Amino acid sequence: MLIDGGLTEALSGARYENINPATESVLGTTADAGTGDLDAAIAAARRAFDETTWATDHEFRARCLLQLHDAIASEEDQLRAELVAEVGTPVKVTYMGQLRWPLAEAFRWPAQMISNFEWERCLPDRDIKGVAHHRDVFKEPVGVVGAIIPWNYPFEITANKLGPALATGNTVVLKPAPDTPWNATRIGRLIAECTDIPAGVVNIVTSSDRRIGAALVTDPRVDMISFTGSTQVGRDIMAAGAPTLKRLFLELGGKSAMIVCDDADFAKVLPASGAACIHAGQTCTSLTRLLLPRSRYGAAIEQLADVWRNIPRGDPNDPKVLCGPLVNSVQRDRVDNHVRRAEQQGARIVVGGKPMPGFDRGYFYEPTLIADVTTAMDIARDEVFGPVLVAIPYDDDDDAVRIANDSIYGLAGAVYSESTQRAKSIARRVRAGVLSVNGGMWYGADAPFGGFKSSGVGRQNGVEGLETYTETKVVGWV
Repeated sequence: MLIDGGLTEALSGARYENINPATESVLGTTADAGTGDLDAAIAAARRAFDETTWATDHEFRARCLLQLHDAIASEEDQLRAELVAEVGTPVKVTYMGQLRWPLAEAFRWPAQMISNFEWERCLPDRDIKGVAHHRDVFKEPVGVVGAIIPWNYPFEITANKLGPALATGNTVVLKPAPDTPWNATRIGRLIAECTDIPAGVVNIVTSSDRRIGAALVTDPRVDMISFTGSTQVGRDIMAAGAPTLKRLFLELGGKSAMIVCDDADFAKVLPASGAACIHAGQTCTSLTRLLLPRSRYGAAIEQLADVWRNIPRGDPNDPKVLCGPLVNSVQRDRVDNHVRRAEQQGARIVVGGKPMPGFDRGYFYEPTLIADVTTAMDIARDEVFGPVLVAIPYDDDDDAVRIANDSIYGLAGAVYSESTQRAKSIARRVRAGVLSVNGGMWYGADAPFGGFKSSGVGRQNGVEGLETYTETKVVGWV
């Protein structure tokens, strides 16, 4: 672990096993922190924020972030292999959102923005009883940030929390998911060995005990929690942080809709639905509800069946594979339970619907297409977080928007139409944080990311993401 600038084992000496989800083999072991280790990490972060110039030295922060980028880039190939092994991500996905895309921007863009961000501005003077009152607005760092990382895209999410949090002058205690610790400990080692980031500014605490994350949320020395994960855990964090009035950034679950208009070229558009299987569907923005015009529904299901039977699946080391294993047996069983319940409620399994054959070991599940789904079914409402797509018919554009918005979630969405104007008009009516029109890509370190409704609170990345990690102060003077 990285605590107060030093690479260290747990105080107890305990370690836990890191498991490869594709083979169920033990990759190795990781330091298993207890409450004493967490206490030391929080104390170090608090001291680094309160007693060093990290919060105020803009030029130094920019230089350190660029050093960190360069250090990680120098070990990109090793990190790629590590992500495939411990996350189970297909290697192909590491050339997209799992590694290549965030590595290109997650540290460099915030570093560049340090000199462009509006750290202060002047308000118009106020005349009060003949006296001119001058007013300035300042943006300042929140303080100590507790960052809690999930297992599905661990490097991407870690990088896109660390970059903005550090750029705005905060210190960080980072808690990676128990299932995927090594990408975080690699970053910790590179911070210690290759950057000038002061001791205590970044602390990385690994643990198999999920109560360590809970303790981070309740500690009064921590000013803010930045969490990515399930909506239920987000609710728990919001409740647990209430007594200390924690500032929160929560990026939570989704049940995003892909709306295919009746004028779309189905032969071109329907294969895009296979993206719901990327990384075995363990992507929060996956478009897992496919809304199809009722007039073309039957033919569309036949076309979709061909697409979904041929989605490349299996060994994540195979460069052709898109759908690898789920992260663990609990997640695989959870996905299967969702599918079985859908059958019980009257849905039709068109493709897949069971653990992937041909694998005696590993947590594989078949790409699964489910038809004859109604909006009342659990499978249309619950986040499955597996390679499962549900196809739902709609009557017209208004009905499609109604179905898309008939969800507690509002994270992402997509609209396809031969008319860009029509598609954009529909997209503007969908209550979600990020939308794609005709395959348009929104992702980037400069693009604010987050959701409506139960998909979260606040935004990550972009100028809005930088502001997430700041407090606002107004000073009036005469």
